[in-house]
Amino acid sequence: MIGALRGEVIASRESLVLIDVQGVGYEVHVSARTREALAGMGDEVFLHVQTSVREDAITLYGFPDLAEKEMFVLLTTVSGIGPKLALAILSGLACDELCRAISGKDLARLTTISGVGKKTAQRLCMELADKVGGLSQGPEQASATGPVPVQEGAVMEDAASALINLGYPETMAWQALRRVQQADPEGTAAMDLGELIRQALRELA
Repeated sequence: MIGALRGEVIASRESLVLIDVQGVGYEVHVSARTREALAGMGDEVFLHVQTSVREDAITLYGFPDLAEKEMFVLLTTVSGIGPKLALAILSGLACDELCRAISGKDLARLTTISGVGKKTAQRLCMELADKVGGLSQGPEQASATGPVPVQEGAVMEDAASALINLGYPETMAWQALRRVQQADPEGTAAMDLGELIRQALRELA
């Protein structure tokens, strides 16, 4: 399963971007907000990816941080909301605004989103009001719009991949790495891969 992509944007249209990763082009569906925030053609970007596997297709959905990815996954658990509408909802409101609207049961705000009527807004509030507060912000290095320290970003990504391979959920792995980084930002930037993994495992213990 593809969990993240780093590469160059070589094409973009509507809700789809094409990212060249070492010579392989990946079509990734994104929200309008994410597409507008991505760097220009030829620039490097990083996206967290949700992979959807069906009998007739493998579809990739991309997000600039874990919070938006987690929100997308939550949205698609709501009756009547598929990936296309979930992206439309994320296009209509930024993730933090959407969390506030759902947790506050602000139907008026939710129904301003294209494709969301009163009944859909009610289902969102009913099914997700108690869940959106737990969303965690992904690592700063994972932002598609912010500067990415290349060396630190690569080590963080390798550490996350190693933790995921050990059986930890992606969100939990990144949360542990962020705790290590927040405790000692300069020290974390200087850590090699093995030490970073060991520190993260202590956080997960």
